[in-house]
Amino acid sequence: MAQAKIGIIGGSGLYKMDALKDVEEVQIDTPFGPPSDALILGTLEGTRVAFLARHGRNHTLLPSELPFRANIYAMKQLGVEYLISASAVGSLKEEVKPLDMVVPDQFIDRTRNRVSTFFGEGIVAHIAFGDPVCKNLAAVITDAVASLKLPDLTLYRGGTYVCMEGPAFSTKAESRLYRSWGATVIGMTNLPEAKLAREAEIAYATLALVTDYDCWHPAHDSVTVEMVIANLQRNGVNAQKAIQETVRRLAENPPPSEAHSALKYAIVTPLDKVPTATKEKLGLLLQKYL
Repeated sequence: MAQAKIGIIGGSGLYKMDALKDVEEVQIDTPFGPPSDALILGTLEGTRVAFLARHGRNHTLLPSELPFRANIYAMKQLGVEYLISASAVGSLKEEVKPLDMVVPDQFIDRTRNRVSTFFGEGIVAHIAFGDPVCKNLAAVITDAVASLKLPDLTLYRGGTYVCMEGPAFSTKAESRLYRSWGATVIGMTNLPEAKLAREAEIAYATLALVTDYDCWHPAHDSVTVEMVIANLQRNGVNAQKAIQETVRRLAENPPPSEAHSALKYAIVTPLDKVPTATKEKLGLLLQKYL
């Protein structure tokens, strides 16, 4: 199977990467079923990358329906070591405006009943997750975005992403609560990805693309679907530029990441006591520790 060290997950408004060359679609099966769509392998800035449309290329999957484990495991199967997750978000801060970008360094989990671990079935592991984003990958992304000097866009380094269940948006009471916690943006997808990427020893960071203000904002009611879609499209254009520059920098100087050895001290169960079927299922994650 073809390999790529850099993976990209595209969210709402980013269903493909126009700059990809030498493109091939790869249908991957995983122990956790098929991913959201075929993975697209292509060359970006002279480097092979793997791209996945998070909700499917025609946006057919709800956030709660996403096969998170299959998506991350498929990236691991392709040899991905760095994963850039582009995601549409709402803003919880006045100064963080539509069309701005945020590279958050923290998450708050408001999801329900989402499986966000590969472990179980006879093996227990507890990853360290105090810093849920790879700081070195996040630095490459923020430096890349800053270097582009994109017009009418402010970049925020750090911040907290509230991951809610959806598909309905927040109530005003919830939105005000998240603001009182000091959160920066709100979305529906990135926390399960971050947890699973850490378990898969993949460096992970989010490029959060602000489409609008969450409903706390007094002017929110004036936001129309047309405005949000227009912002999604403009965000998609900016995100592609940002990702291209990030890939170029990653290829030139891939940074070290604590994520790459995340399981070293995380697995509690003696591996000789793990059921054979579970070892086989998680072989890709466990192979260097067996």
